[in-house]
Amino acid sequence: MIAKSVSQTQDRTGIVRAFYLTLLTTALIIAQAMVAQAQESFSDLADKVSPAVVNITTSTVVAQGAGPSPIVPEGSPFEDFFREFRDRSGQGDRPRRTSALGSGFVISEDGYVVTNNHVIESADEIIIEFFSGRELEAEVIGTDPKTDIALLKVEADGPLPYVSFGDSDTARVGDWVLAMGNPLGQGFSVSAGIVSARNRALSGTYDDYIQTDAAINRGNSGGPLFNMDGQVIGVNTAILSPTGGSIGIGFSMASNVVTRVVAQLKEYGETRRGWLGVRIQDVTDDVAEAMGLEEVRGALVTDVPEGPAAEAGMESGDVILSFDGKQVEDTRGLVRQVGNTEVGKTVRVIVYREGKTQTLKVTLGRREAAEGAVPAAQPNGEPEVSESAILGMTISSLTQELREQLDLGDEASGLVVTDVDNLSEAYEKGLRAGDLITEAGQQKVNSIGDFEDRIADAEEAGRKSILLLVRRAGEPRFVALPLDSED
Repeated sequence: MIAKSVSQTQDRTGIVRAFYLTLLTTALIIAQAMVAQAQESFSDLADKVSPAVVNITTSTVVAQGAGPSPIVPEGSPFEDFFREFRDRSGQGDRPRRTSALGSGFVISEDGYVVTNNHVIESADEIIIEFFSGRELEAEVIGTDPKTDIALLKVEADGPLPYVSFGDSDTARVGDWVLAMGNPLGQGFSVSAGIVSARNRALSGTYDDYIQTDAAINRGNSGGPLFNMDGQVIGVNTAILSPTGGSIGIGFSMASNVVTRVVAQLKEYGETRRGWLGVRIQDVTDDVAEAMGLEEVRGALVTDVPEGPAAEAGMESGDVILSFDGKQVEDTRGLVRQVGNTEVGKTVRVIVYREGKTQTLKVTLGRREAAEGAVPAAQPNGEPEVSESAILGMTISSLTQELREQLDLGDEASGLVVTDVDNLSEAYEKGLRAGDLITEAGQQKVNSIGDFEDRIADAEEAGRKSILLLVRRAGEPRFVALPLDSED
């Protein structure tokens, strides 16, 4: 009787498990079918946005010498042959017209068009071709080489179809995206893929690229990257490829960068980015330890030329921890925060200085007006000649002879590195003969004695390393050297 009861219980349990398994399997099949149905076609989306996507054709007059030509050794028997060939083909040294293809998209019914700066750069004529086959000539409203964005304008006899920007910050890795444009001259081509990565940087100061595997080829430049709501979340700009064709690694400038640039180009015809007026570098583990920072983050100020930061009292060696109420993680983040802030705005900047935090109020300048700013001169006195081997380096006081050899001005001060042990930590950290050490332990050094005192101070404070401010060809950077390399 007991055995029968156990058997019946097992049977009921098996039936329940089978029921739930069947239910789960059915749910999965339905879910997969729904996903497959949703992904079956992008035709509705393509129909919706295609009228606002345009092909761009540019033409430029260039001198004949500006183009590629065969390299023939002087005096070669082929020299006359190639000269005659150019003459017969009518080339000679006459100017010639070249053309290029790209993509773009309309962002307003009154005819504003967004594309890449490199698509229209130096163009004499820009022709916009619409999906309907209609062609209009465009004028350049403004360009921003730093983000490779250009704003164009066409005049039409009626409202034009256009698309809107979406919020690129909401795009997630794995989201479906659609790229449209004019790849290899095959106009109005559509490719689908996913967001492969976010916040990619290539080479620009303000880079914020969305990486995608949607096929992007030459000619796609300037075209839109759409989300599934038909909003532009990126401007297709570059590809990573050893062949020049798509291998599934394409980059689109994030729309949240583009919208700010476009708004300024539309209003001013140029960009107007905030300018703090400092040179900075990332905080590394050893730099943080040398300075007594609890967290490895922020932007370390290496130089403060004349400008907003100097007027607010910022100093070389400060670590910027917060800017306008937002935490600063690294130099790239700070540059973008400052650039996106309104020119003339007064912001609070929290810096770490000598073991404490301070709040400075800085009124931002305009970066474009200060691109060529030069660091403020430092006072200098002629120190006593001296040389010593310290921390794997041979350092010397700055003499007039060394000034002339290193092409340093009279305002330069510090200690010159005359030699570096190839097996030392200093060599590993990139120090080389000819470098100028201007600070040690965040204090100026003009003599060997100053340098030794700074090392003694760091050891007394229990530091494992000392922070040096080093200049090479005028460019400053901080280097943290471990004190155990002292002989």
